[in-house]
Amino acid sequence: MIKKKKREGRKSISLSSVMTGLVVCLVSIAFICGVSIFTNIYYNSVEQNAITNSEQVVSQIENMISSYIDDMGQAMDMVCVNIYSSDEDRDDFFNSLIHIRNDVEAITVHSKDGELINYWSDGYELKDRVDNNLSYYEFSNARLFVSTPHVENLFKNYYPWVVTFSRKMYVNEREMTQVSMDIRFSNIAKYVDAAGIGTHGYCYIVDIDGNIIYHPQQQLIYAGLKDENKEDIRGYEDGVHVSNGVIYTIHTLQNCDWRIIGVSYVDELIEAKVSEMIRSILYVAVIVVLITALAGTVLAKMFSKPVQELANAMQKFVKEAESFEFHPVKGTEEIDTLSDSFGHMVLQIQELMEKVRNEEITLRKTELNALQAQINPHFLYNTLDSIAWMCEVGRTGEAIEMVNALARLFRISISKGHELITIDQEIKHAKSYLKIQKFRYKNQFSYEFKVDEGCLKYYCNKITLQPLIENAIVHGLDMSEDGRIVIEVKEKEDSIIMTVSDNGVGMTSSQCENILRSDIQHEGGIGIKNVNDRIKIYFGEDYGVSITSELDEGTKVEIRMPKVLEDNIETQ
Repeated sequence: MIKKKKREGRKSISLSSVMTGLVVCLVSIAFICGVSIFTNIYYNSVEQNAITNSEQVVSQIENMISSYIDDMGQAMDMVCVNIYSSDEDRDDFFNSLIHIRNDVEAITVHSKDGELINYWSDGYELKDRVDNNLSYYEFSNARLFVSTPHVENLFKNYYPWVVTFSRKMYVNEREMTQVSMDIRFSNIAKYVDAAGIGTHGYCYIVDIDGNIIYHPQQQLIYAGLKDENKEDIRGYEDGVHVSNGVIYTIHTLQNCDWRIIGVSYVDELIEAKVSEMIRSILYVAVIVVLITALAGTVLAKMFSKPVQELANAMQKFVKEAESFEFHPVKGTEEIDTLSDSFGHMVLQIQELMEKVRNEEITLRKTELNALQAQINPHFLYNTLDSIAWMCEVGRTGEAIEMVNALARLFRISISKGHELITIDQEIKHAKSYLKIQKFRYKNQFSYEFKVDEGCLKYYCNKITLQPLIENAIVHGLDMSEDGRIVIEVKEKEDSIIMTVSDNGVGMTSSQCENILRSDIQHEGGIGIKNVNDRIKIYFGEDYGVSITSELDEGTKVEIRMPKVLEDNIETQ
Protein backbone atom coordinates (compact mmCIF):
# COMPACT_ATOMS: atom_id res chain seq x y z
CA MET A 1 0.00 0.00 0.00
CA ILE A 2 2.80 2.40 0.82
CA LYS A 3 4.48 1.79 -2.53
CA LYS A 4 1.21 2.30 -4.36
CA LYS A 5 0.61 5.63 -2.66
CA LYS A 6 4.09 6.80 -3.53
CA ARG A 7 3.55 5.98 -7.22
CA GLU A 8 0.19 7.74 -7.24
CA GLY A 9 1.77 10.83 -5.68
CA ARG A 10 4.63 10.94 -8.18
CA LYS A 11 4.30 13.73 -10.74
CA SER A 12 4.73 12.45 -14.31
CA ILE A 13 7.13 14.21 -16.67
CA SER A 14 5.87 15.30 -20.06
CA LEU A 15 7.56 14.14 -23.24
CA SER A 16 8.23 17.71 -24.39
CA SER A 17 10.02 18.49 -21.13
CA VAL A 18 12.19 15.42 -21.46
CA MET A 19 13.01 16.29 -25.08
CA THR A 20 13.82 19.91 -24.26
CA GLY A 21 16.05 18.94 -21.36
CA LEU A 22 17.82 16.29 -23.43
CA VAL A 23 18.52 18.66 -26.33
CA VAL A 24 19.79 21.38 -23.96
CA CYS A 25 22.08 18.87 -22.27
CA LEU A 26 23.43 17.55 -25.57
CA VAL A 27 24.14 21.02 -26.95
CA SER A 28 25.78 22.08 -23.71
CA ILE A 29 27.94 18.97 -23.57
CA ALA A 30 28.95 19.36 -27.23
CA PHE A 31 29.86 23.02 -26.71
CA ILE A 32 31.87 22.32 -23.57
CA CYS A 33 33.70 19.43 -25.25
CA GLY A 34 34.49 21.55 -28.31
CA VAL A 35 35.86 24.42 -26.21
CA SER A 36 37.86 22.02 -24.05
CA ILE A 37 39.36 20.26 -27.07
CA PHE A 38 40.24 23.57 -28.74
CA THR A 39 41.83 24.99 -25.59
CA ASN A 40 43.78 21.81 -24.88
CA ILE A 41 45.13 21.40 -28.42
CA TYR A 42 45.81 25.08 -29.09
CA TYR A 43 47.56 26.04 -25.85
CA ASN A 44 49.26 22.77 -24.91
CA SER A 45 50.06 20.96 -28.14
CA VAL A 46 51.30 23.51 -30.69
CA GLU A 47 54.62 24.60 -29.26
CA GLN A 48 55.34 21.30 -27.49
CA ASN A 49 54.71 19.27 -30.65
CA ALA A 50 56.93 21.61 -32.62
CA ILE A 51 59.74 21.28 -30.07
CA THR A 52 59.41 17.50 -29.90
CA ASN A 53 59.41 17.14 -33.67
CA SER A 54 62.42 19.40 -34.05
CA GLU A 55 64.31 17.52 -31.32
CA GLN A 56 63.63 14.20 -33.01
CA VAL A 57 64.79 15.40 -36.45
CA VAL A 58 67.97 17.04 -35.13
CA SER A 59 68.79 14.02 -32.96
CA GLN A 60 68.37 11.78 -35.97
CA ILE A 61 70.74 13.92 -38.06
CA GLU A 62 73.21 14.06 -35.15
CA ASN A 63 73.19 10.27 -34.80
CA MET A 64 73.64 9.71 -38.54
CA ILE A 65 76.57 12.15 -38.88
CA SER A 66 78.19 10.97 -35.63
CA SER A 67 77.97 7.36 -36.79
CA TYR A 68 79.43 8.31 -40.16
CA ILE A 69 82.33 10.20 -38.55
CA ASP A 70 82.97 7.29 -36.16
CA ASP A 71 83.01 4.96 -39.16
CA MET A 72 85.52 7.20 -40.90
CA GLY A 73 87.52 7.38 -37.67
CA GLN A 74 87.79 3.60 -37.63
CA ALA A 75 88.91 3.67 -41.25
CA MET A 76 91.50 6.29 -40.26
CA ASP A 77 92.73 3.98 -37.47
CA MET A 78 93.26 1.24 -40.07
CA VAL A 79 95.17 3.69 -42.27
CA CYS A 80 97.44 4.67 -39.35
CA VAL A 81 98.06 1.01 -38.49
CA ASN A 82 99.08 0.16 -42.06
CA ILE A 83 101.06 3.33 -42.83
CA TYR A 84 104.31 1.71 -41.65
CA SER A 85 103.80 -1.61 -43.41
CA SER A 86 106.01 -2.64 -46.28
CA ASP A 87 105.52 -0.58 -49.42
CA GLU A 88 103.78 -3.41 -51.27
CA ASP A 89 101.43 -4.31 -48.40
CA ARG A 90 100.68 -0.68 -47.66
CA ASP A 91 99.90 0.14 -51.29
CA ASP A 92 97.67 -2.94 -51.62
CA PHE A 93 95.75 -2.05 -48.47
CA PHE A 94 95.24 1.64 -49.33
CA ASN A 95 94.25 0.94 -52.94
CA SER A 96 91.77 -1.72 -51.74
CA LEU A 97 90.32 0.69 -49.17
CA ILE A 98 89.83 3.41 -51.81
CA HIS A 99 88.28 0.87 -54.17
CA ILE A 100 85.88 -0.55 -51.55
CA ARG A 101 84.93 2.78 -49.94
CA ASN A 102 83.78 4.85 -52.90
CA ASP A 103 83.44 7.89 -50.61
CA VAL A 104 87.22 7.94 -49.95
CA GLU A 105 88.79 10.23 -52.57
CA ALA A 106 92.42 10.21 -51.45
CA ILE A 107 94.85 9.25 -48.68
CA THR A 108 97.83 11.61 -48.19
CA VAL A 109 100.90 11.79 -45.94
CA HIS A 110 102.45 15.20 -45.15
CA SER A 111 105.54 16.20 -43.27
CA LYS A 112 105.23 18.37 -40.23
CA ASP A 113 105.87 21.36 -42.51
CA GLY A 114 102.99 20.48 -44.81
CA GLU A 115 105.04 18.96 -47.63
CA LEU A 116 103.24 16.15 -49.46
CA ILE A 117 105.31 12.98 -48.91
CA ASN A 118 103.05 10.32 -50.42
CA TYR A 119 99.48 9.88 -51.70
CA TRP A 120 97.02 7.22 -52.88
CA SER A 121 93.93 7.81 -55.04
CA ASP A 122 91.65 6.03 -57.48
CA GLY A 123 93.99 6.58 -60.42
CA TYR A 124 93.90 10.39 -60.46
CA GLU A 125 97.06 12.21 -61.60
CA LEU A 126 98.71 14.57 -59.13
CA LYS A 127 99.17 18.19 -60.23
CA ASP A 128 102.71 19.26 -61.08
CA ARG A 129 102.41 22.07 -58.60
CA VAL A 130 99.99 22.62 -55.73
CA ASP A 131 100.20 26.22 -54.52
CA ASN A 132 97.63 25.90 -51.72
CA ASN A 133 97.09 22.35 -50.49
CA LEU A 134 93.57 22.47 -49.03
CA SER A 135 93.90 18.91 -47.65
CA TYR A 136 96.59 19.97 -45.17
CA TYR A 137 95.59 21.68 -41.88
CA GLU A 138 97.52 22.97 -38.94
CA PHE A 139 96.12 21.59 -35.70
CA SER A 140 97.65 20.95 -32.29
CA ASN A 141 95.55 18.25 -30.61
CA ALA A 142 96.38 14.56 -30.90
CA ARG A 143 92.85 13.33 -31.55
CA LEU A 144 91.17 12.94 -34.93
CA PHE A 145 90.78 16.30 -36.71
CA VAL A 146 87.80 16.90 -39.02
CA SER A 147 88.11 19.85 -41.39
CA THR A 148 85.47 22.05 -42.93
CA PRO A 149 84.27 21.09 -46.44
CA HIS A 150 86.56 22.24 -49.23
CA VAL A 151 87.45 21.50 -52.84
CA GLU A 152 89.95 18.70 -53.46
CA ASN A 153 92.72 20.50 -55.41
CA LEU A 154 95.53 17.92 -55.54
CA PHE A 155 94.65 16.27 -58.86
CA LYS A 156 94.37 17.34 -62.45
CA ASN A 157 90.85 18.03 -63.77
CA TYR A 158 89.16 16.54 -60.69
CA TYR A 159 87.69 18.81 -58.02
CA PRO A 160 85.22 16.99 -55.73
CA TRP A 161 83.77 18.61 -52.58
CA VAL A 162 85.43 16.82 -49.64
CA VAL A 163 86.06 16.97 -45.91
CA THR A 164 89.48 15.93 -44.56
CA PHE A 165 90.09 13.60 -41.61
CA SER A 166 93.63 14.05 -40.24
CA ARG A 167 95.78 12.60 -37.47
CA LYS A 168 99.36 13.29 -36.37
CA MET A 169 101.80 10.36 -36.11
CA TYR A 170 105.39 10.07 -34.95
CA VAL A 171 107.79 8.35 -37.33
CA ASN A 172 110.32 8.24 -34.52
CA GLU A 173 110.96 10.18 -31.33
CA ARG A 174 111.81 13.35 -33.27
CA GLU A 175 110.13 13.15 -36.66
CA MET A 176 106.33 13.54 -36.98
CA THR A 177 104.02 13.18 -39.98
CA GLN A 178 100.37 13.99 -40.63
CA VAL A 179 98.13 11.37 -42.25
CA SER A 180 94.97 12.66 -43.99
CA MET A 181 91.98 11.05 -45.67
CA ASP A 182 89.75 13.08 -47.98
CA ILE A 183 86.10 11.95 -47.79
CA ARG A 184 83.43 12.97 -50.29
CA PHE A 185 81.15 15.42 -48.43
CA SER A 186 78.06 14.50 -50.48
CA ASN A 187 77.15 11.66 -48.07
CA ILE A 188 76.96 14.02 -45.11
CA ALA A 189 75.13 16.65 -47.17
CA LYS A 190 72.59 14.00 -48.19
CA TYR A 191 71.67 13.37 -44.52
CA VAL A 192 71.12 17.11 -43.94
CA ASP A 193 69.15 17.67 -47.17
CA ALA A 194 66.76 14.82 -46.32
CA ALA A 195 65.81 16.37 -42.97
CA GLY A 196 62.67 18.46 -42.77
CA ILE A 197 60.81 20.03 -39.84
CA GLY A 198 57.28 20.91 -40.78
CA THR A 199 56.70 22.30 -44.27
CA HIS A 200 59.47 24.90 -44.38
CA GLY A 201 61.80 23.83 -41.55
CA TYR A 202 65.34 22.59 -42.25
CA CYS A 203 68.70 21.68 -40.66
CA TYR A 204 72.24 22.91 -41.31
CA ILE A 205 75.78 22.50 -39.87
CA VAL A 206 78.02 25.16 -38.30
CA ASP A 207 81.41 25.01 -36.59
CA ILE A 208 82.03 25.88 -32.95
CA ASP A 209 82.36 29.59 -33.87
CA GLY A 210 79.01 29.68 -35.68
CA ASN A 211 80.44 29.67 -39.21
CA ILE A 212 78.30 27.75 -41.67
CA ILE A 213 79.86 24.45 -42.77
CA TYR A 214 76.91 23.27 -44.83
CA HIS A 215 73.48 24.70 -45.51
CA PRO A 216 70.80 23.14 -47.79
CA GLN A 217 70.09 26.67 -49.08
CA GLN A 218 73.76 27.58 -49.48
CA GLN A 219 73.33 29.24 -52.88
CA LEU A 220 70.70 31.64 -51.49
CA ILE A 221 73.07 32.56 -48.64
CA TYR A 222 75.99 33.20 -51.03
CA ALA A 223 73.68 35.30 -53.21
CA GLY A 224 72.63 37.38 -50.19
CA LEU A 225 68.98 36.31 -50.51
CA LYS A 226 68.96 34.53 -47.17
CA ASP A 227 70.75 35.04 -43.88
CA GLU A 228 71.00 33.09 -40.62
CA ASN A 229 71.09 34.60 -37.13
CA LYS A 230 74.77 33.75 -36.55
CA GLU A 231 75.32 36.00 -33.55
CA ASP A 232 72.45 34.60 -31.49
CA ILE A 233 73.17 31.01 -32.52
CA ARG A 234 76.83 31.38 -31.50
CA GLY A 235 75.69 32.20 -27.97
CA TYR A 236 73.07 29.45 -27.70
CA GLU A 237 73.90 26.32 -25.75
CA ASP A 238 72.69 22.88 -26.79
CA GLY A 239 68.92 22.55 -26.46
CA VAL A 240 65.80 24.32 -27.75
CA HIS A 241 65.54 28.10 -28.05
CA VAL A 242 62.54 30.12 -29.27
CA SER A 243 63.18 33.57 -30.73
CA ASN A 244 60.87 35.78 -32.81
CA GLY A 245 58.57 32.91 -33.80
CA VAL A 246 61.48 30.64 -34.77
CA ILE A 247 62.41 27.46 -32.90
CA TYR A 248 66.17 26.71 -32.89
CA THR A 249 67.20 23.21 -31.85
CA ILE A 250 70.96 22.83 -31.35
CA HIS A 251 73.04 19.67 -30.82
CA THR A 252 76.88 19.56 -30.75
CA LEU A 253 78.58 16.44 -32.11
CA GLN A 254 80.72 14.62 -29.58
CA ASN A 255 83.38 13.41 -32.05
CA CYS A 256 84.10 16.74 -33.80
CA ASP A 257 83.57 20.50 -33.42
CA TRP A 258 80.40 20.62 -35.52
CA ARG A 259 76.94 21.73 -34.40
CA ILE A 260 73.62 20.66 -35.92
CA ILE A 261 71.07 23.51 -36.08
CA GLY A 262 67.38 22.73 -36.62
CA VAL A 263 65.10 25.59 -37.69
CA SER A 264 61.28 25.46 -37.57
CA TYR A 265 58.54 28.10 -37.52
CA VAL A 266 55.86 28.42 -34.86
CA ASP A 267 53.43 30.29 -37.16
CA GLU A 268 53.46 27.44 -39.68
CA LEU A 269 52.65 24.87 -37.02
CA ILE A 270 49.98 27.06 -35.37
CA GLU A 271 48.18 27.49 -38.69
CA ALA A 272 48.10 23.73 -39.15
CA LYS A 273 46.65 23.22 -35.67
CA VAL A 274 44.09 25.99 -36.16
CA SER A 275 42.92 24.31 -39.36
CA GLU A 276 42.69 21.04 -37.46
CA MET A 277 40.63 22.74 -34.77
CA ILE A 278 38.22 24.17 -37.32
CA ARG A 279 37.67 20.72 -38.75
CA SER A 280 37.13 19.28 -35.26
CA ILE A 281 34.55 21.96 -34.41
CA LEU A 282 32.74 21.32 -37.68
CA TYR A 283 32.64 17.60 -36.90
CA VAL A 284 31.21 18.34 -33.46
CA ALA A 285 28.63 20.71 -34.93
CA VAL A 286 27.51 18.07 -37.46
CA ILE A 287 27.20 15.48 -34.70
CA VAL A 288 25.17 17.85 -32.54
CA VAL A 289 22.77 18.57 -35.43
CA LEU A 290 22.33 14.86 -36.11
CA ILE A 291 21.75 14.08 -32.45
CA THR A 292 19.21 16.89 -32.16
CA ALA A 293 17.33 15.63 -35.23
CA LEU A 294 17.28 12.08 -33.90
CA ALA A 295 16.34 13.04 -30.36
CA GLY A 296 12.71 13.82 -31.28
CA THR A 297 12.29 10.48 -33.07
CA VAL A 298 13.85 8.52 -30.24
CA LEU A 299 11.77 10.20 -27.57
CA ALA A 300 8.55 9.76 -29.56
CA LYS A 301 9.18 6.03 -29.58
CA MET A 302 10.27 5.89 -25.96
CA PHE A 303 7.11 4.03 -24.90
CA SER A 304 5.88 2.12 -27.98
CA LYS A 305 9.19 0.72 -29.17
CA PRO A 306 10.17 -1.09 -25.92
CA VAL A 307 6.74 -2.76 -25.73
CA GLN A 308 7.02 -3.93 -29.34
CA GLU A 309 10.54 -5.27 -28.73
CA LEU A 310 9.35 -7.18 -25.68
CA ALA A 311 6.42 -8.70 -27.61
CA ASN A 312 8.72 -9.74 -30.47
CA ALA A 313 11.10 -11.33 -27.96
CA MET A 314 8.25 -13.38 -26.45
CA GLN A 315 7.14 -14.61 -29.88
CA LYS A 316 10.71 -15.57 -30.77
CA PHE A 317 11.10 -17.43 -27.47
CA VAL A 318 8.02 -19.53 -28.24
CA LYS A 319 9.61 -20.65 -31.54
CA GLU A 320 13.27 -20.95 -30.43
CA ALA A 321 13.16 -21.69 -26.73
CA GLU A 322 16.45 -23.56 -26.46
CA SER A 323 18.67 -21.23 -28.52
CA PHE A 324 16.87 -18.00 -27.59
CA GLU A 325 19.07 -15.27 -26.09
CA PHE A 326 17.19 -12.46 -24.42
CA HIS A 327 18.55 -8.92 -24.43
CA PRO A 328 16.93 -6.70 -21.78
CA VAL A 329 14.60 -4.04 -23.13
CA LYS A 330 15.13 -0.56 -21.71
CA GLY A 331 12.32 1.92 -21.18
CA THR A 332 10.22 3.28 -18.38
CA GLU A 333 10.21 1.76 -14.90
CA GLU A 334 7.32 -0.56 -15.76
CA ILE A 335 8.99 -1.75 -18.97
CA ASP A 336 12.24 -2.40 -17.09
CA THR A 337 10.40 -4.47 -14.47
CA LEU A 338 8.52 -6.50 -17.10
CA SER A 339 11.75 -7.03 -19.10
CA ASP A 340 13.65 -8.23 -16.04
CA SER A 341 10.85 -10.64 -15.10
CA PHE A 342 10.65 -12.08 -18.60
CA GLY A 343 14.44 -12.46 -18.76
CA HIS A 344 14.42 -14.30 -15.43
CA MET A 345 11.64 -16.60 -16.66
CA VAL A 346 13.57 -17.34 -19.89
CA LEU A 347 16.66 -18.36 -17.92
CA GLN A 348 14.66 -20.62 -15.60
CA ILE A 349 12.88 -22.38 -18.48
CA GLN A 350 16.13 -22.86 -20.42
CA GLU A 351 17.89 -24.22 -17.32
CA LEU A 352 15.02 -26.65 -16.79
CA MET A 353 15.15 -27.75 -20.45
CA GLU A 354 18.93 -28.19 -20.24
CA LYS A 355 18.53 -30.22 -17.06
CA VAL A 356 15.95 -32.52 -18.67
CA ARG A 357 18.09 -32.93 -21.78
CA ASN A 358 21.20 -33.75 -19.72
CA GLU A 359 19.26 -36.26 -17.66
CA GLU A 360 18.03 -37.95 -20.85
CA ILE A 361 21.57 -38.06 -22.25
CA THR A 362 22.95 -39.39 -18.97
CA LEU A 363 20.24 -42.06 -18.86
CA ARG A 364 20.99 -43.04 -22.46
CA LYS A 365 24.74 -43.19 -21.77
CA THR A 366 24.08 -45.35 -18.72
CA GLU A 367 21.97 -47.75 -20.78
CA LEU A 368 24.59 -47.93 -23.53
CA ASN A 369 27.45 -48.36 -21.07
CA ALA A 370 25.54 -51.10 -19.27
CA LEU A 371 25.01 -52.93 -22.55
CA GLN A 372 28.62 -52.31 -23.53
CA ALA A 373 29.85 -53.74 -20.22
CA GLN A 374 28.09 -57.05 -20.82
CA ILE A 375 30.33 -59.96 -21.71
CA ASN A 376 28.98 -62.13 -24.51
CA PRO A 377 28.60 -65.47 -22.68
CA HIS A 378 28.47 -67.55 -25.85
CA PHE A 379 31.60 -65.86 -27.25
CA LEU A 380 33.43 -66.39 -23.95
CA TYR A 381 32.23 -70.01 -23.61
CA ASN A 382 33.22 -70.92 -27.19
CA THR A 383 36.60 -69.21 -26.82
CA LEU A 384 37.41 -71.01 -23.56
CA ASP A 385 36.19 -74.29 -25.04
CA SER A 386 38.54 -73.79 -28.00
CA ILE A 387 41.43 -73.06 -25.62
CA ALA A 388 40.68 -76.22 -23.63
CA TRP A 389 40.59 -78.30 -26.83
CA MET A 390 43.96 -76.86 -27.95
CA CYS A 391 45.50 -77.77 -24.60
CA GLU A 392 44.17 -81.35 -24.82
CA VAL A 393 45.63 -81.95 -28.30
CA GLY A 394 48.96 -80.38 -27.31
CA ARG A 395 48.63 -77.13 -29.26
CA THR A 396 49.76 -75.14 -26.24
CA GLY A 397 51.44 -72.40 -28.28
CA GLU A 398 48.21 -71.56 -30.04
CA ALA A 399 46.31 -71.83 -26.75
CA ILE A 400 48.69 -69.36 -25.11
CA GLU A 401 48.32 -66.99 -28.05
CA MET A 402 44.52 -67.25 -27.83
CA VAL A 403 44.55 -66.61 -24.05
CA ASN A 404 46.75 -63.54 -24.56
CA ALA A 405 44.40 -62.24 -27.27
CA LEU A 406 41.40 -62.80 -24.96
CA ALA A 407 43.19 -60.96 -22.12
CA ARG A 408 44.00 -58.00 -24.38
CA LEU A 409 40.41 -57.96 -25.61
CA PHE A 410 38.96 -57.71 -22.09
CA ARG A 411 41.64 -55.28 -20.86
CA ILE A 412 40.90 -52.79 -23.63
CA SER A 413 37.13 -53.38 -23.23
CA ILE A 414 37.38 -52.33 -19.59
CA SER A 415 39.87 -49.45 -20.26
CA LYS A 416 39.63 -48.23 -16.64
CA GLY A 417 36.01 -47.19 -17.11
CA HIS A 418 36.77 -44.62 -19.83
CA GLU A 419 34.40 -44.37 -22.78
CA LEU A 420 37.01 -42.87 -25.14
CA ILE A 421 40.24 -44.67 -26.00
CA THR A 422 42.88 -44.05 -28.65
CA ILE A 423 42.36 -45.43 -32.12
CA ASP A 424 45.60 -47.34 -31.57
CA GLN A 425 43.96 -49.19 -28.64
CA GLU A 426 40.76 -49.74 -30.65
CA ILE A 427 42.79 -51.30 -33.49
CA LYS A 428 44.53 -53.62 -31.01
CA HIS A 429 41.11 -54.60 -29.58
CA ALA A 430 39.82 -55.41 -33.09
CA LYS A 431 42.94 -57.41 -33.93
CA SER A 432 42.60 -59.46 -30.71
CA TYR A 433 38.93 -60.15 -31.50
CA LEU A 434 39.74 -61.21 -35.08
CA LYS A 435 42.56 -63.45 -33.92
CA ILE A 436 40.18 -65.29 -31.55
CA GLN A 437 37.46 -65.59 -34.19
CA LYS A 438 39.93 -66.88 -36.74
CA PHE A 439 40.94 -69.65 -34.30
CA ARG A 440 37.27 -70.46 -33.65
CA TYR A 441 36.33 -70.57 -37.34
CA LYS A 442 39.50 -72.50 -38.22
CA ASN A 443 40.88 -69.89 -40.62
CA GLN A 444 37.77 -69.90 -42.81
CA PHE A 445 38.25 -66.19 -43.52
CA SER A 446 41.10 -63.67 -43.85
CA TYR A 447 41.38 -60.04 -42.80
CA GLU A 448 43.55 -57.00 -43.47
CA PHE A 449 44.13 -53.68 -41.68
CA LYS A 450 44.87 -50.48 -43.64
CA VAL A 451 45.53 -47.83 -41.02
CA ASP A 452 46.95 -44.34 -41.51
CA GLU A 453 49.61 -44.02 -38.81
CA GLY A 454 48.69 -40.39 -38.25
CA CYS A 455 45.24 -41.45 -36.99
CA LEU A 456 46.48 -43.59 -34.08
CA LYS A 457 46.87 -40.63 -31.70
CA TYR A 458 43.20 -39.58 -31.97
CA TYR A 459 40.43 -40.85 -29.68
CA CYS A 460 37.21 -42.76 -30.43
CA ASN A 461 34.46 -44.64 -28.57
CA LYS A 462 35.73 -47.98 -27.32
CA ILE A 463 34.31 -51.17 -28.86
CA THR A 464 33.47 -49.36 -32.11
CA LEU A 465 35.00 -51.69 -34.69
CA GLN A 466 34.24 -55.05 -32.97
CA PRO A 467 30.42 -54.97 -33.48
CA LEU A 468 30.94 -54.14 -37.16
CA ILE A 469 33.46 -56.97 -37.57
CA GLU A 470 31.15 -59.36 -35.71
CA ASN A 471 28.27 -58.43 -38.01
CA ALA A 472 30.49 -59.11 -41.04
CA ILE A 473 31.54 -62.55 -39.69
CA VAL A 474 28.10 -63.73 -38.51
CA HIS A 475 25.85 -62.29 -41.23
CA GLY A 476 28.09 -61.17 -44.05
CA LEU A 477 30.65 -63.82 -44.90
CA ASP A 478 29.89 -67.08 -46.65
CA MET A 479 32.34 -69.42 -44.90
CA SER A 480 32.14 -71.88 -47.79
CA GLU A 481 34.01 -69.39 -49.96
CA ASP A 482 37.10 -67.22 -49.48
CA GLY A 483 35.71 -64.72 -46.97
CA ARG A 484 37.68 -61.50 -46.51
CA ILE A 485 37.31 -58.52 -44.17
CA VAL A 486 39.18 -55.21 -44.69
CA ILE A 487 39.40 -52.61 -41.91
CA GLU A 488 40.54 -49.10 -42.95
CA VAL A 489 41.23 -46.00 -40.85
CA LYS A 490 42.12 -42.69 -42.55
CA GLU A 491 41.86 -38.92 -42.21
CA LYS A 492 39.48 -36.85 -44.29
CA GLU A 493 39.65 -33.09 -43.73
CA ASP A 494 38.66 -32.59 -40.07
CA SER A 495 37.26 -36.11 -39.56
CA ILE A 496 38.42 -39.68 -39.00
CA ILE A 497 36.84 -42.30 -41.29
CA MET A 498 36.73 -45.97 -40.19
CA THR A 499 35.39 -48.58 -42.61
CA VAL A 500 34.74 -52.32 -42.28
CA SER A 501 34.23 -54.02 -45.65
CA ASP A 502 33.47 -57.66 -46.48
CA ASN A 503 32.95 -59.62 -49.66
CA GLY A 504 29.98 -61.53 -48.27
CA VAL A 505 26.39 -62.02 -49.27
CA GLY A 506 25.42 -58.35 -48.99
CA MET A 507 22.07 -56.77 -48.07
CA THR A 508 19.26 -54.79 -49.57
CA SER A 509 18.90 -51.07 -48.88
CA SER A 510 15.90 -51.72 -46.62
CA GLN A 511 17.95 -54.18 -44.57
CA CYS A 512 20.71 -51.56 -44.18
CA GLU A 513 18.19 -49.00 -42.91
CA ASN A 514 16.64 -51.54 -40.53
CA ILE A 515 20.04 -52.28 -38.95
CA LEU A 516 20.45 -48.60 -37.97
CA ARG A 517 16.84 -48.40 -36.72
CA SER A 518 16.73 -51.65 -34.74
CA ASP A 519 19.16 -52.69 -32.00
CA ILE A 520 20.09 -56.01 -33.62
CA GLN A 521 22.55 -57.89 -31.38
CA HIS A 522 24.39 -61.12 -31.71
CA GLU A 523 24.12 -63.48 -28.74
CA GLY A 524 24.10 -60.66 -26.22
CA GLY A 525 26.70 -58.48 -27.98
CA ILE A 526 26.59 -54.80 -28.92
CA GLY A 527 24.54 -53.92 -32.01
CA ILE A 528 25.52 -51.50 -34.79
CA LYS A 529 22.72 -49.15 -33.73
CA ASN A 530 24.32 -49.01 -30.29
CA VAL A 531 27.61 -47.91 -31.89
CA ASN A 532 25.81 -45.28 -33.94
CA ASP A 533 23.92 -43.96 -30.90
CA ARG A 534 27.05 -43.70 -28.78
CA ILE A 535 28.91 -41.74 -31.46
CA LYS A 536 26.06 -39.26 -31.88
CA ILE A 537 25.65 -38.82 -28.11
CA TYR A 538 29.33 -38.03 -27.62
CA PHE A 539 30.10 -36.09 -30.82
CA GLY A 540 26.78 -34.84 -32.25
CA GLU A 541 24.40 -35.58 -35.09
CA ASP A 542 26.98 -34.78 -37.78
CA TYR A 543 28.84 -38.01 -36.97
CA GLY A 544 27.86 -41.69 -36.88
CA VAL A 545 27.50 -44.90 -38.94
CA SER A 546 26.46 -45.33 -42.59
CA ILE A 547 26.00 -48.63 -44.48
CA THR A 548 26.27 -49.38 -48.19
CA SER A 549 25.75 -52.90 -49.56
CA GLU A 550 24.89 -54.88 -52.65
CA LEU A 551 23.61 -58.46 -52.80
CA ASP A 552 26.32 -61.02 -53.62
CA GLU A 553 28.88 -58.19 -53.68
CA GLY A 554 29.51 -57.41 -50.04
CA THR A 555 28.87 -54.76 -47.41
CA LYS A 556 30.76 -51.61 -46.39
CA VAL A 557 30.08 -49.98 -43.01
CA GLU A 558 31.58 -46.49 -42.58
CA ILE A 559 32.04 -44.62 -39.28
CA ARG A 560 32.71 -40.87 -39.24
CA MET A 561 34.17 -39.25 -36.10
CA PRO A 562 35.81 -35.91 -35.33
CA LYS A 563 39.54 -35.59 -34.70
CA VAL A 564 39.74 -35.68 -30.91
CA LEU A 565 43.07 -35.41 -29.07
CA GLU A 566 43.72 -36.09 -25.40
CA ASP A 567 43.75 -32.35 -24.57
CA ASN A 568 40.18 -32.01 -25.94
CA ILE A 569 38.70 -34.81 -23.83
CA GLU A 570 36.53 -33.70 -20.93
CA THR A 571 36.63 -35.65 -17.70
CA GLN A 572 34.35 -38.63 -18.13
